[in-house]
Amino acid sequence: MSTTVHPVDEKLPWGRAATLGLQHVLVMYAGAVAVPLIVGRALNLPPEQVAHLISADLFVCGLVTLIQAWGATQWFGIRLPVMMGVTFAAVAPMVSMAQATGGEAGAGLIFGAVIGAGVVSLLIAPLMSGMLRFFPPVVTGTIIAIIGISLMRVGINWIFGNPVGPTAPNIPNPEHLKWLAEAQAAAGAPGSALAPVPKGFAIVPTIPNPKYADLTGVGISGIVLLTILLIARFGRGFVANISVLLGIIVGGIITAAMGLMTFQKVSKAAWFDVVLPFQIATPVFDPILILTMTLVMIVVMIESTGMFLALGDMTGKEVTRNDLTRGLRTDGLGTIIGGIFNTFPYTSFSQNVGLVAVTGVKSRWVCVAGGIILVVLGVLPKMAALIESLPTVVLGGAGLVMFGMVAATGIRILSNVDFQHNRNNAMIVAVSIGVGMIPLVAPNFRQWMPHAIHPLVESGILLSSLVAVALNMFFNGASRDSSAAIQAARQADAH
Repeated sequence: MSTTVHPVDEKLPWGRAATLGLQHVLVMYAGAVAVPLIVGRALNLPPEQVAHLISADLFVCGLVTLIQAWGATQWFGIRLPVMMGVTFAAVAPMVSMAQATGGEAGAGLIFGAVIGAGVVSLLIAPLMSGMLRFFPPVVTGTIIAIIGISLMRVGINWIFGNPVGPTAPNIPNPEHLKWLAEAQAAAGAPGSALAPVPKGFAIVPTIPNPKYADLTGVGISGIVLLTILLIARFGRGFVANISVLLGIIVGGIITAAMGLMTFQKVSKAAWFDVVLPFQIATPVFDPILILTMTLVMIVVMIESTGMFLALGDMTGKEVTRNDLTRGLRTDGLGTIIGGIFNTFPYTSFSQNVGLVAVTGVKSRWVCVAGGIILVVLGVLPKMAALIESLPTVVLGGAGLVMFGMVAATGIRILSNVDFQHNRNNAMIVAVSIGVGMIPLVAPNFRQWMPHAIHPLVESGILLSSLVAVALNMFFNGASRDSSAAIQAARQADAH
């Protein structure tokens, strides 16, 4: 009787697992705290409530990661090395809701929409996982490649800074925003002769960022990248596995020595804070807002399917329809938990998929350790503030490695696709990647489209997925079983 344990289920010593888990946390931290910052400010919540949003978000990130990676009953958890975080796909509709209704009232509407969408997502997970047969290697490889390519924008923004530049949005001039606020107040005053500000009127983003592509930051990112490459080349065993973490630590030491990393937020943060349900606002369930958020969750679940298949490839673990159902169901459960704890929709974080490829560590218990660390950070604001103080330029050098490895995984799968005898496969890949690049190269392409469909077209991953599936059905038809899709997760390791 064989007692061989699959690398995914291998339990590492807790010290090693905690170190590797911390590496995952550092990689995802910037993205994890960005959404509560954006939405909290859009709602005009006071600073202490925005800080609570961040703590609650980290707490729920950890909790849902534990459910996904560790597993909870036979219904939840794909049991792969997955880190869960707030999806950026929901930012645009949530900001729109916040702008329409601010303060705690707007927060209640958002949390109600999140909970409602989570319930729907949980119920439709089996239906979404039934789409596995539409993901043969030519589709899976294309999607994973475009995931890596899309993530490059995140890494590039980390290096060069926000805002400004073709990879980053501009921001409005604060003086213009102040004028608009005063004009709105004056127009709304009793007896005012001023015409009200037109609904939907907005200031055009114009202000440049003088720190964009600062050579100091670029140099630090370069040092981090070089450190990772040197450790990967000359390091052995565990040291090589934590090359990304060591590179980030080197970058943190350099920025602290240069005065670029300050610890003011750390000194002001509390040592302990309890995260409770409905602490900011009580959810309000609006059917239209729930429908809007449900559409976002369908997008998220399609992207999650690609992430899970990518992890199946990287770890050599067969991803079946039941596995997908458990993973997608956890997306829905995590979103429900997020709404209850006054945070947002959750999904698998694609940044961390690249880290699995870089380190070669396939154990899901590493992500379990990362989930525990996130839970601790959620209730220890001082520790969370320490990690938040890390400049993003430090993460930039690591991002190029991690996100590039995701794209390389997609290319590796495509290398096993039959292009010689079926030239239509090349057409599928070419058009799908081209369409997936549209939001990256021309982010304002949707400006004349109805705002209701913006969340559906602003994701290059979703566009590429839909086009790849449609073209594969058009040229090759749909397989009646999922064996071809599952084979995509094996082929890359076959040579």
